[in-house]
Amino acid sequence: MASHYEMFPAVVTHVEQLTPLIKRFTFKRQDGQNFPRFSGGSHIIVKMNEQLSNAYSLMSCTQDLSTYQVCVRKDVEGKGGSVFMHDQCNEGCEIQISEPKNLFPLAETGNKHILIAGGIGITPFLPQMDELAARGADFELHYAYRSPEHAALLDELKQKHAEHVFSYVDSEGCTLNLDQLISSQPKGTHVYVCGPKSMIDAVIDCCNKHRYRDEYIHWEQFASTVPEDGEAFTVVLAKSNQEIEVQSNQTILQAIETLNIDVECLCREGVCGTCETAILEGEADHFDQYLSDAEKASQKSMMICVSRAKGKKLILDL
Repeated sequence: MASHYEMFPAVVTHVEQLTPLIKRFTFKRQDGQNFPRFSGGSHIIVKMNEQLSNAYSLMSCTQDLSTYQVCVRKDVEGKGGSVFMHDQCNEGCEIQISEPKNLFPLAETGNKHILIAGGIGITPFLPQMDELAARGADFELHYAYRSPEHAALLDELKQKHAEHVFSYVDSEGCTLNLDQLISSQPKGTHVYVCGPKSMIDAVIDCCNKHRYRDEYIHWEQFASTVPEDGEAFTVVLAKSNQEIEVQSNQTILQAIETLNIDVECLCREGVCGTCETAILEGEADHFDQYLSDAEKASQKSMMICVSRAKGKKLILDL
């Protein structure tokens, strides 16, 4: 059931503007202790205040636990967290940092590893490339971005892993040929992608076209993929003995919060698992990234911050 994160009081020690829209933040624990260990692909929840918290990929060195680092892309059309980080989270700012969780780990084995990043999706690959290099693994990073001024961290990547980095600049007419890249890899290659939904979908489709097995395709996306044209449905809260209508433009969590029922939820993006709720009756339309395909198919639980009902009614253990 629900995943509970240990939270650590932290302070922002450094803020760096990497591109017009991307800042890098460095955090230290307020008690002076090291942060927990993590592996490449891990994320943390940054809780800015009682209303705002977001999931961000860790991009710092896995061997230096004195600090954590994340990159934040400012999105004025988002939920407000990235705008808060850019406009109000300065050096000395006190926030809450969760322990790390990894929903995007590297495969332990594989003949080769192909990492495909778009824009801010580059961040989880920094520690992963260090891990692959330490293993002596065969790997490549293919990094696509709009223009040179939006190429966050490219210089750092090339300094450390020059022979493994391939970049593609849209504004210069240099685009990534996914079909050529995916089709030319040896058997046993793992493909990882992080970036915009359109890129993730294209990579998955291309891998499926060339008959990659599911366990060789890995992706991460924090932005919600819930369709905007969903239908309204009814939710019955068994423990609370209440019934509520969830509107087409509303999540189950948002509807429940209007009843002043306290439900733990950190990310509100289907990533952290804290709002996992048991399904007593009905079927969920799953949009989270936390549950496995098998867990989603079992219809035993759902993430109420993003997932919806397949039918007209759900009964939940709340």
